[in-house]
Amino acid sequence: MIKKGEKRRAASPHTKGRQVRDEARADIFRILGDAPLSRDHLIENLHRLNDAYGHLSAPHMAALAEAMKLSQVEVYEVATFYHSFRVVKEGEVPPPRTVVRVCGNLACRMKGAENLRADLERALDGKADVVAAPCMGGCDRAPAVAVGGNQIGEADVEKVAAAVDGGDTAPFLPGYDGRLDYSQWRRCLDRSVRPDAVIDAVEASGLRGMGGAGFSAARKWRFMLDAPRPRVMVVNADEGEPGTFKDRYCLEATPHRVLEGALIAAWAVGAESLYIYLRDEYAAVRAILQKEITRLEGAELTGGITIHLRRGAGAYICGEETALLESLEGKRGQPRNKPPFPAQVGLFGLPTLVNNVETLYWVPQILTEGPDRFAMQGVNGAKGLRLYSVSGRVANPGVKEAPAGISLSALIEEYCGGMAKGHQLMSFLPGGASGGILPASFADRPLDFGAFDDVGCMVGSGAVVVLSQHDDPLETARDLIAFFADESCGQCTPCRIGCDRMKGLLENPAANEGLIRELASAMRDASICGLGQAAPNPVLSVLDHFGKGGS
Repeated sequence: MIKKGEKRRAASPHTKGRQVRDEARADIFRILGDAPLSRDHLIENLHRLNDAYGHLSAPHMAALAEAMKLSQVEVYEVATFYHSFRVVKEGEVPPPRTVVRVCGNLACRMKGAENLRADLERALDGKADVVAAPCMGGCDRAPAVAVGGNQIGEADVEKVAAAVDGGDTAPFLPGYDGRLDYSQWRRCLDRSVRPDAVIDAVEASGLRGMGGAGFSAARKWRFMLDAPRPRVMVVNADEGEPGTFKDRYCLEATPHRVLEGALIAAWAVGAESLYIYLRDEYAAVRAILQKEITRLEGAELTGGITIHLRRGAGAYICGEETALLESLEGKRGQPRNKPPFPAQVGLFGLPTLVNNVETLYWVPQILTEGPDRFAMQGVNGAKGLRLYSVSGRVANPGVKEAPAGISLSALIEEYCGGMAKGHQLMSFLPGGASGGILPASFADRPLDFGAFDDVGCMVGSGAVVVLSQHDDPLETARDLIAFFADESCGQCTPCRIGCDRMKGLLENPAANEGLIRELASAMRDASICGLGQAAPNPVLSVLDHFGKGGS
């Protein structure tokens, strides 16, 4: 007999189409438990299902749609947008429960990731689903491989096979002592310092947004002060560009420092809620943050600010702040048109401050040491310190805390132990995949905002990838435009079609140079967000600085 509630659900417009099976409905109730069912929790609930079964089946997505009072197409379009979800259509055979993701971008490709993936497919022989993956923020320990939620650095077949056989997918937790210091945040709570004084100090330090744009942090904060309440603060921890891993370092080693900076920023602009959007590839960081947030709440150190930790789902585009907001609302991560800007209409339509992890990382130090001391540590006209993600052909890759404005030559020699054995500096990416590719002749310029504007390149988030005589700049540009084509959200034609068309034109750049430049101009002028606008940068820089053949 059909129960009254079930009959009402079956007649609901939200369940038109596929009929919900009783067993699938029971699975949903069991997996979700008392998890929230509001629209903004759709991605979180999809993760719960994907984690439980290793994939998303059509019956389960239909049952989830019913439980959340959403149409089935809404659930399906969100699930298929993100790389982390493995959607299995009706009648398809589910893949193996364990998935092994092998990064194939830049630094990992240099360390033989393609051969490793082939070797793993042979060695595992169907015990796991071995797939190529975009950059997972492990460039300093390439090649990077993830088994379930556990990321393995400097991976080889033996390490990965052991993880698959042992079922060990628990995230690795670095040694962090968990001290609850938060001295500058305590000063805010006891009113030893005023919000306007905090913003003044940040302004005097010269701190800029470290997510790539380099906009004044204090000016961005001040935009919020005249906005109506309630206000929201969002931490963008979704770095996904090849060569970028500094945010992972900050959150693994000093989560308390980032959280302190975020709480101070939220308090200074009068935000009542704090959302941390963390990329899905950082399972270890997620465990660390969950533990630290629980400790903060237990010690009653949140100052009445509600902290939400949300999990991304493998979409590079969500590093763009408005796409991130869409994803936080449980939607596909597609950028919004601007204006209005997030400070006016942001998360859930509320005024929202969005800051990058590294930007917030520096706030406690600025308030502790004083803004003048922080500012004076820069070189070559730059202010302050910054974190550079250095990967590629250097002896000691990793995150380097160095003066803002340092040159590549000094960064390699003083912080990276020089070039790797057998390699000579021939070219480099000053700012990750979208920053362009330059020859070694530019290695003495400061790695600072605006320093490469005249040659069409940028430092951005400080992701420095070092190439040698063994790396072909044109091949690197091909790989990067393929990455952008794969990560395009598809919303606007210039980016969706442009990236794919650019890939084809690079098969013969000498013959297609005019068309490449015309296409690049259209992409820059007409794309909605920075992905499409910056995607041509590596291609154009190779044409400009390495000749039509790329070398």
